[in-house]
Amino acid sequence: MAPPALPRLQRRAWLAIGLGGLLVSGGLAAWQWRARPVAAALPEDDYCLVAPPSPYDPASGLPLTAARAVPADARCPVCGMFPARAPQWAAQLIFANGEAHFFDSPLSLFMYLQDMPRYSPQRNASEVVARYVSDSNAAPGQGWLAAEQAFYVHGSNARGPMRAGNLPAFASRAAAQEFATRRGGEVRSFAQVDAALIAELTQRNPDNGHAGHNKL
Repeated sequence: MAPPALPRLQRRAWLAIGLGGLLVSGGLAAWQWRARPVAAALPEDDYCLVAPPSPYDPASGLPLTAARAVPADARCPVCGMFPARAPQWAAQLIFANGEAHFFDSPLSLFMYLQDMPRYSPQRNASEVVARYVSDSNAAPGQGWLAAEQAFYVHGSNARGPMRAGNLPAFASRAAAQEFATRRGGEVRSFAQVDAALIAELTQRNPDNGHAGHNKL
């Protein structure tokens, strides 16, 4: 025997309840979808994946291989930060065509030289015609030294942009030793900043990130 048919009003009530439930469920699902946390985007001004080289400007009047002022928008190809924000630590490298890369610190320059294919896949060491580091005894941005002629202090309490010891550079061994006497560390020539030392400094800060820019 078939069950008695529900009265028309009762059927309409059940249909309304069912439809209301669907609308509530759909609204809840939509709210939950909108409320899902979105992965925070990296601030554009703090990090970038590829740092383009800065072109040579003939109007500057500088020789093609001469050290240049760090452009405000130049990014370090190793970490993506802005070297102009810490000019007392900045370094630079110039290619044969006049293009240049600028670095947050001597450490970043050494990291780049050690593994150019990683940071600039289309470049090779034979294209490099000049390398410069900032003289830590000079006014920021005013004293550029040929990197291979400078002396570096490893292990001092000076923490630069990389927060891992950034090899402050000096024009003479005596100047570097005077700094090491005051701030700790040992003096090294360009040739003595070898792969083992670079690896040691990199391991202290494996992400190569920057928590800020410190002064000497």
